Amino acid sequence: MKKIILVCGLIAGLILTAVMVISTAMCYQNENFEGNMALGYASMVLAFSLIFVGIKNYRDNYNDRVISFGKAFKIGLFITLIASTMYVLVWLIDYYLFIPDFMDKYTAHVLKEAKTAGASATELTAKAQEMKGYKEMYQNPLMVIVLTYAEVVPVGLVISLICAFLLKKNNRMQPA
Repeated sequence: MKKIILVCGLIAGLILTAVMVISTAMCYQNENFEGNMALGYASMVLAFSLIFVGIKNYRDNYNDRVISFGKAFKIGLFITLIASTMYVLVWLIDYYLFIPDFMDKYTAHVLKEAKTAGASATELTAKAQEMKGYKEMYQNPLMVIVLTYAEVVPVGLVISLICAFLLKKNNRMQPA
């Protein structure tokens, strides 16, 4: 089980981190955060599809074609944690070493989008205050870690729940 979790988690983490690094670099060229966010979440779904592969592989090859919902969810959870930790570590390296002005650029983008969408002066001020709060949170590395995990872990948990539900197989005899 450990080997399946490790292999699937590392491959999922490689997919997540590769897409994140590439999309962040693209962001700095054309500053189109929306397209990159859609690509980012699509890559999360793709990467976490390895949860399905890992659970099914364990069930079919190592557990006599039987797996409980809890055991399947546990496998998915560990794959999620490995991939998410890789994502967080690469983001920390990317952010602190290569793009320390990310929050400035992202704040400018959010405010520009709000203005383009027709936000009033009051709404723009409120949005600027909200973004200032996020920028302040990003001054603390622990908050960067928490916010980055919060970006990716929920997707992995949802996919883990779905896969565990779909792949659970009881030991009971099936009627003919």
